[in-house]
Amino acid sequence: MISLEQYLSVSALTKYIKAKLEGDKHLFSILLKGEVSNFKKHSRGHFYFTLKDEGAQISAIMFNRDAERTEFTPKDGDHVLVSGRISLYEPSGTYSIQVTQLKLDGIGELYLKYEQLKKELEEKGYFKLEHKKPIPKFPKIIGVVTSPTGAVIEDIKNTVSRRYLLTEIHLYPALVQGPGSAESIRNQILLANSRNEVDVLIVGRGGGSIEDLWGFNELPVIQAIYDSKIPIITAIGHETDFTLSDFVSDLRAPTPTAAAELATPNVFDIKEKIKENLEQIEYKVAQYFGQRKTELMYLDQRLDRLSPQVKLDLLKSDLRKNTIDLERNYLYQLENKKYRVESLKQTMKSPEEKIRSYKDRRENLYMRLLRNIESIQELKTYKFDILRNSLSALNPLMLMDKGFAVVSKDDRVITSVHDIEINDQLNIRLKDGSVGASVTKKEVK
Repeated sequence: MISLEQYLSVSALTKYIKAKLEGDKHLFSILLKGEVSNFKKHSRGHFYFTLKDEGAQISAIMFNRDAERTEFTPKDGDHVLVSGRISLYEPSGTYSIQVTQLKLDGIGELYLKYEQLKKELEEKGYFKLEHKKPIPKFPKIIGVVTSPTGAVIEDIKNTVSRRYLLTEIHLYPALVQGPGSAESIRNQILLANSRNEVDVLIVGRGGGSIEDLWGFNELPVIQAIYDSKIPIITAIGHETDFTLSDFVSDLRAPTPTAAAELATPNVFDIKEKIKENLEQIEYKVAQYFGQRKTELMYLDQRLDRLSPQVKLDLLKSDLRKNTIDLERNYLYQLENKKYRVESLKQTMKSPEEKIRSYKDRRENLYMRLLRNIESIQELKTYKFDILRNSLSALNPLMLMDKGFAVVSKDDRVITSVHDIEINDQLNIRLKDGSVGASVTKKEVK
């Protein structure tokens, strides 16, 4: 029989397991790698997530004091490298790893390092346009820092020979991948600057992974490009690949072939430019000579106007005009003087002629006066006769000669039988006097 004292409590077992786990020196400091899932960031800064691989998973916690030192914020799907120790939570009986250090695994770590260095260089001003040097338009010698066995140098040579035969290619062979590549590239850039024999430098390689291109993201290469006195064109990887060297260089090309095109002019473009310049020169020359011809014609006309012969002709013309004006004025003055002499002669007659003239004038005025008097008298007599005849025709006394009389009553002329009553006393005025009468009979028609 098993006694009750042999049974352990859950708490006792959990404490035992916790002591065993957390006391095991092999589990006190462990290194794990895996994929992050179910990531959560607590309001106090703690990280909670699950670390898993293809066959298992484990809970993980990273307290804020350690999380603050982490250079990135994890997210689901990140592959990470973890340093920590095993811990057991007694109330739930679950174990987890308490993380003290967290960093990205492989490519993620390189990318993080890339971003950090890029930020530092940008803050120092390595990428500013004011540090960029112009690329010469017509280089005599082009230097190429690349692998001597790769396709890059051949692509650049073919492109340059097709576009611009007046330049040479100098190869500065360098290791462009793997350990020591950064030092090799830097040394060749420094060598080209020390020799100072090329006009422009192309630094590049073909495509590859971020690990393959990493030498161009290292500080020795970046510093050598930044310090270079020779203009540098970078052509690293494919068109979508950007290294830190691309940001520091004077010009970035998407491919080595494009770098060769950017470093050299196109012979067809040069010929077209020469043709345009010739046409422009011909136009300018024609325009210049046209302007000079116009100026010459203007000066010739001006010279003609200022020549002694022209001046003499003008003076002769003025002389002829003045002579004609003088003759015309002379004749006018002569005629005017003659007229004035005749007028003076008329005013200078003898006294006898003046008296005779005044007598004749008086006689003429006297005869005109008599004629006017007779004419006025006849006119007045004619008008008087007309008025007299008109007045006689209107005189009532003239009617009395024909037997008519003027009947009045109380000094008022009677014109109607209705104005008279029986026994009225009337006054009847006749041609040669008047009589009184009394009305005895009244008859109305």
